[in-house]
Order: sequence, then structure tokens, then C-alpha cells
Amino acid sequence: MSLQQAPSSRVFVELVPWADRGQENSLVSGRETLPGIRRPLSSAQSQTTTREVHVSGTAEVSADPDRAQVAVRVSSTKAAAAEAKKSVYRRLDYITQSLQQQGLQAENVTVTKDFRRVENAYHMEAEVCITFTEFVKMQNICNFLVEKLDRSVVISPPQFYHTPGSVENLRRKACLVAVENAWRKAQEVCNLVGQTIGKPLLIKEEETKEWEGQIDDHQSSRLSSSLTVHQKIKSATLHAVSKVFITFEVKGKEKKKKHL
Repeated sequence: MSLQQAPSSRVFVELVPWADRGQENSLVSGRETLPGIRRPLSSAQSQTTTREVHVSGTAEVSADPDRAQVAVRVSSTKAAAAEAKKSVYRRLDYITQSLQQQGLQAENVTVTKDFRRVENAYHMEAEVCITFTEFVKMQNICNFLVEKLDRSVVISPPQFYHTPGSVENLRRKACLVAVENAWRKAQEVCNLVGQTIGKPLLIKEEETKEWEGQIDDHQSSRLSSSLTVHQKIKSATLHAVSKVFITFEVKGKEKKKKHL
């Protein structure tokens, strides 16, 4: 008697995204569990899966110094105290009046005085510290004082610097330009593959760097006294670099509606 063959069976397998990749067991009949069985995503869940594009962007910006400071020193040494004071005060008044006529505000001018005995004489010294926001005006005033006053007046070379507000603005500008560059890069990538860029999901500034002057200006900085005004400004120019990492959402290409 021959054995009856069992009917053949067929197995169909469908691969779908998993609802929970960290879940190792899925509930079956009763309380029994089988390892390695996971629940698939529904069709609605599968359609809401977020597609992303990850890009980085960098930017380098620079800013010239926005302030310059010059010190004008007036001194006199006389046998009589009154004569030393009179000589200094006369030139000091001339300097302050000249600054007022040039439109400099009082808060940008600071005057300090020093009077002392030197052996058998009296020494009087005054210093006028001037802060400029217009460098052309600074040069004109310094040239005028050199021409009108005698050798007892010494004008220091200008010292250029940045105010804290200008430094912060430069840092912010570097970051914003880096974000814009990253957005343009992501937009071009999406256009290339027939997609459209969506909203940003993550924006992270990964690196910042700042320095003054050119990287190869170390040798010239040692001879700062021999630099021209233009070279001093260039040496004091501040540079800032920002690098950002951004994740954007990717959307499908929008279909244009036909106008009837």
C-alpha cells in the first residue's frame, strides 16, 4: 500500500520596515512569545518616514578695526614751578580747542597730568588720549598738531583695535554666512536628484576660529613701529571662520497643477 503524499505548500515573504527596531519579541497567541518576530509598520506609518540630507557649510569673514587711539604728550622742565605749569597748560589748551573745532566729542578725549620735582627743577607733563572712529580725521589732526606745535609735543603712533560689539557682530556674521552656504548646498543636492528641500531639523556650529592680521604677518608685527597706517590697519584686521552642520528634511518634487 503506497503512502499518500501530503499536498505541497508555498510560503510568501514580504519585507517591510519594522515599527520598533529595538523590540526583540512580539506577542503571538496566548502568552507565548517567539524571538526575532517584529511587528511591521502600517502603510500610513511607512509613508511618514522622514527623509533627510546632511550637509556642512563654512564661511570666513573679516572686519577692519573700528577704533584708533592716539596719545599726545606735552612736557616742560623749568626752574620755577609756575613757569613749568604755564608752558604745559598753554599748549594743552591749544590741543583741546583744536580737537573741539574738529568736532571730537568730550567723551573721546581723556587728559591726565603729572607734576614732580626733578633735581633742582620742576617737571610738568600732560597726556591727551584721543579715541577716533574716523581714521582720515585722525591723520588730519595728527598732521596739524605736528605742524603747529614744537618738539616738546610727542604724538604716539596710532593703535588700532576692535570694540567688543564689533567682534561679536563678526562672529555672528560668520555663523550666518556658513548656514546660508550649507542651505544652498543642500538645495542644489536636492534639485540634482529631483527632490525639494524642506525645513531644517538640526543646526549645529561645530567649529569657530579667529585671528588678527594675515597668518604670515608675524615677522612684520615685530617691526610695528615702521609700519604705515594702512599696514597697521591690515595687521589689526580681524578674521573669523565658522563651520556648521545642518540636517534638512527632504520632500518629493511638487507636481505643478494644470490650469484649465
